[in-house]
Amino acid sequence: MTEIDSQKFACVAARFLDDKLASNITILNISNVSSLGDFFVIASADSPTQVKALMSHVKEMVKKHFERQPVRMENDIKNRWNLLDYGDVIVHILHKEERETYAIEKFWSHAFSISEDAWKKASEEYSEYK
Repeated sequence: MTEIDSQKFACVAARFLDDKLASNITILNISNVSSLGDFFVIASADSPTQVKALMSHVKEMVKKHFERQPVRMENDIKNRWNLLDYGDVIVHILHKEERETYAIEKFWSHAFSISEDAWKKASEEYSEYK
């Protein structure tokens, strides 16, 4: 089993989403502003089918590379907002309309974000497209 810290894990989860064409991927460091976890990974999808597929892909890849299962999973019946909670990292996959409606980043605006360049660099060895 590969051990990695929370920030690297969040970056790798974002990479798994990016490899499967999730859009508008954001990583928020919530460790200093919440006890929910250390990082949120937030991504958008164009359809409920893609939301579900992205959730399955992240879950499968995390299990394969890190032998970790989510502590908790949530998904609405219509697959408009799915969540994988790994304790330290919480992955939110939302249909693009729900993403606009709920505006998670605005609610957590006091959290620091990790730039796309930074998370891509930190996770490049996990890319399917090396």
